[in-house]
Amino acid sequence: MAEDVLEAIRALAPTLRERAAEAEKLRRVPDTSIKELEDTGFFQLLQPKAFGGRAADPLVFYSAVKEIAKACGSTGWVASVVGVHPWHVALYDPRAQQEVWGEDPRTRIASSYAPTGEATPVDGGFRLSGRWHFSSGCDHAQWALLGCLVPDADGNPVDMRTFLIPRTEYRIDDVWDTVGLRGTGSNDVVVEDVFVPEHRALSFGPVTALKVPGHELNAEPLYRLPYAGVFTTTISTPIVGIAEGAFESYVEATKRRFRVSYGQKVAEDPFAQVRIARAAGDIDASWLQLTRNIGEMYDLARRGEELPTTLRTRTRRDQVLATERAVAALDLLMENAGGSAMRTGPSPVQRAWRDAHTGRGHAANDPERALLLFGQASLGLVIEDTMF
Repeated sequence: MAEDVLEAIRALAPTLRERAAEAEKLRRVPDTSIKELEDTGFFQLLQPKAFGGRAADPLVFYSAVKEIAKACGSTGWVASVVGVHPWHVALYDPRAQQEVWGEDPRTRIASSYAPTGEATPVDGGFRLSGRWHFSSGCDHAQWALLGCLVPDADGNPVDMRTFLIPRTEYRIDDVWDTVGLRGTGSNDVVVEDVFVPEHRALSFGPVTALKVPGHELNAEPLYRLPYAGVFTTTISTPIVGIAEGAFESYVEATKRRFRVSYGQKVAEDPFAQVRIARAAGDIDASWLQLTRNIGEMYDLARRGEELPTTLRTRTRRDQVLATERAVAALDLLMENAGGSAMRTGPSPVQRAWRDAHTGRGHAANDPERALLLFGQASLGLVIEDTMF
C-alpha cells in the first residue's frame, strides 16, 4: 500500500536530516539519499501501474514530500519535483512511456519547463536546441522534460510543448551555487540540435483540457487532475515542510535558550510564545489549504466528475498563499532566533530560512498571477491563462 511508503519515509527522515549539511556542501542531494528514497518506493507513487508504479492518492505523495522536506529542504525539493514527473510522463503517448520505463521502471526524470530553447517543426517531429535553467535533481535523472514554444511557418509562437529527451542527448552544466536550496543541484540542461519525435512532444492544450494520449493506457483518476494544480502544489509542499521542520527545531532550541540582555529564559518570554503560536497557525493553515484542494480534486476525478474552474483557480490561489504563509512563519521565528542562528554553521532554522526564501522565488509562487486568476473566475470573467 502507498501508506507503507509514507511510513518508510518517516523512518528515513532522521538520516536525511543528518545529511543536510552534506547536501549543501555537495550542491546536490547525495547519491545515497536518492537510492534510499528509491528503495522506499517513493519515486513510484505517482507512476502509472502499467509500468510498475502505484498511481497513488496524491495526498500520500505530498505528505511524504513534507516529511522529507522537514528533514532536509534540498532533498525535499528534489524529491518533490523528480517525484512528480512520472505523473506528467503518464500523460504522454504510450510509445513515449515505453521508451522511458520499458527497460527500467525505476528510471527518473528531471525537468525545466520555462520555454527558453528553440523548437523547429520537421517531418515526424521537431529539432530542439537551447539551454534550460534550474533543472533540480538533474544529476540523478536519465530523462528530461523541457518546455519550449513552437512557431508557425512565419516564426510566430503558436503552441507550447514539453519535450521528452533522453540523457544521452543533452549535457548538464554545473552552475548552481546559491544561498538557499544549495543541495538541489538545479543546474542547466543544454541541448544541441536534437531530433524529438512527435510522440515525445506533448502540447499544453490537451493537458489543460484533461484529454491527453496517455489516457489510452492509464485510466486511473490520478491522471485526470489538472497540471497546474499538481505541479504548483509540488512546489509549495516542500516549502511548507521546510517551515514545519524549522518550527520544530526552533521550539526545541527555545526551551534551552537564555537571553542574557533580559536575564530571562526565552521560553518564559510571552512575546516569544506569541510568535510560536502565530507561526504554528500559519504553517497549519498552509498545509490544510493545500490538502483540502488536492483532496477535493482527487475525489471528483475518482467519481468521474468535471473539475470546476472555481476549484482549479482556488487551488492556485491557496498554493501561492500557502507559500507566503510558510515563509512569513519562518521570518517570525528567525527574527527571534538570536544572533547564534545567524552564524555560519549547522543551524537548522537558518538553513530552513534560506531554503524557503529561495524556493519562494520559483515562478509557480508568483502571487499576483495566481490571485488574478481566482479573481477573474470569481467575477465570471474570461480567463486568458490557458495553463491554470
